[in-house]
Amino acid sequence: MQLDAVGTPLRRVTRAVPEPGPGEVLIRVAACGVCRTDLHVVDGEVAATLPIVPGHEIVGRIEALGTGVAELAIGDRVGVPWLGGTCGTCPYCRAGQENLCDYPLFTGATRDGGYATHVIADARFCLAIPAMFGDVEAAPLLCAGLIGHRSLVMAGEGRRIGLYGFGASAHIVAQVARWQGREAFAFTRPGDTAAQDFARSLGCAWAGGSDEAAPVPLDAAIIFAAVGALVPAALKAVHKGGRVVCAGIHMSDIPSFPYDDLWGERSILSVANLTRADGRAFLDLAAQAGVSTTTTTFPLDRANEALARLRAGQLVGAAVLVPSEAA
Repeated sequence: MQLDAVGTPLRRVTRAVPEPGPGEVLIRVAACGVCRTDLHVVDGEVAATLPIVPGHEIVGRIEALGTGVAELAIGDRVGVPWLGGTCGTCPYCRAGQENLCDYPLFTGATRDGGYATHVIADARFCLAIPAMFGDVEAAPLLCAGLIGHRSLVMAGEGRRIGLYGFGASAHIVAQVARWQGREAFAFTRPGDTAAQDFARSLGCAWAGGSDEAAPVPLDAAIIFAAVGALVPAALKAVHKGGRVVCAGIHMSDIPSFPYDDLWGERSILSVANLTRADGRAFLDLAAQAGVSTTTTTFPLDRANEALARLRAGQLVGAAVLVPSEAA
């Protein structure tokens, strides 16, 4: 399912199955999660090389190896995340901050992704999937989970964590936070009682609308919704020294707010991409914590429907495309 131009529906195309180049692997896609970043690509809010096949929460099995690939074997099950390659030589890569690479490749944006039956990936950036997770269950872990966990780490060690926007990422982070002995407070679209009930079912200590005040001062807040107006709201919710972490790759403009809301050594941080070390650490932790993802599956041909339902907030948990399912 290919995006030809910004703002247009994805189009089904048929291509020859590609051959992996040096250092690459050919993967038959078993499942690919539908992420909000895919919407940003479709809408032109995140730069992409068009035409492009979106999708960066890929789970599949290796069908062919390019020359020089020794660490993987045909038949291995792997995950392919958003970060599809880095230069390895820029100051950020040399400093162990490959998520900030000056010359990165992004799966589903600057190299074709997983809205397809097959995908080519750099073998070095593939992640092993713990056996306890099924293909569909694992797909959301590869971005919603990875970015959510990096955001939780950046939020610090505080006990009370606010989650603004209770979708694919937050429903994973809430489980991890609870496993760590923390309290999660879910902020949803005003009036979205279904999402609030879902949050409470996953152990959130409280759930309400984003227009409501937090019931207690928070140690930190993570904003998953791409709504800049939530930043001042979250600043009001955290106590002195608290952190507000912006987890999205794109967000609408942040409105002005009184300096007093930031004063008291509160801070605003953003999360950019991930590292391979993040991926390995989180997938191990998710297995230990017994994370369970809630998913709705769609055949590949219904990718546009899945994106539309994500845009409208009509999903509980995450959407996942399954190429083998009949349309």
